Amino acid sequence: MAAKTKIIKRRGESLPEKVYLIEVFKGMGVTLGHFLRNLRDNSRLYVRHYPEQKPEITPRWRGRHRLTTYEDGSIKCVACFMCQTACPSRCIMIEAGERLDGREEKMPVRFDIDLLECIYCGYCVEACPKDAIRMDTGIFSVVDHNRESMVIGLEELAATPGVFSEEEYTKGGI
Repeated sequence: MAAKTKIIKRRGESLPEKVYLIEVFKGMGVTLGHFLRNLRDNSRLYVRHYPEQKPEITPRWRGRHRLTTYEDGSIKCVACFMCQTACPSRCIMIEAGERLDGREEKMPVRFDIDLLECIYCGYCVEACPKDAIRMDTGIFSVVDHNRESMVIGLEELAATPGVFSEEEYTKGGI
């Protein structure tokens, strides 16, 4: 038994329908209408006035990195290289050394992050077993004039504060 088929006549037989000129002009008309309407009254435009008005940043935002510290000011990082291993862009460079503050762990002698290479994926934060690295600084605009200054080191990472409280950070699901 053969299946019943319905034959539908194909549209687009004429030349304007074949080259889609009518549809192109319809689209240009819609664009021109939006342009003229917005030119007359721009009060309904959705615009962020960036430097004057900062965007609202949620605790899940992945901004620039920072290293967390203990209450006594020593860095929580134990130089386990988990963040360096998990980084898909290979932008983290760590050198381990002996800890001088009495703890039975290693500590980083060098901890550099190349912000131009970083893709801000957050894998380094997820891989850290000590919660030593976070991306909760609220710094979303990272710009400079030369490449060398875009590599941030251990001192700058440790000195950068977080903008969220511990409750907001953990509640945010990070």
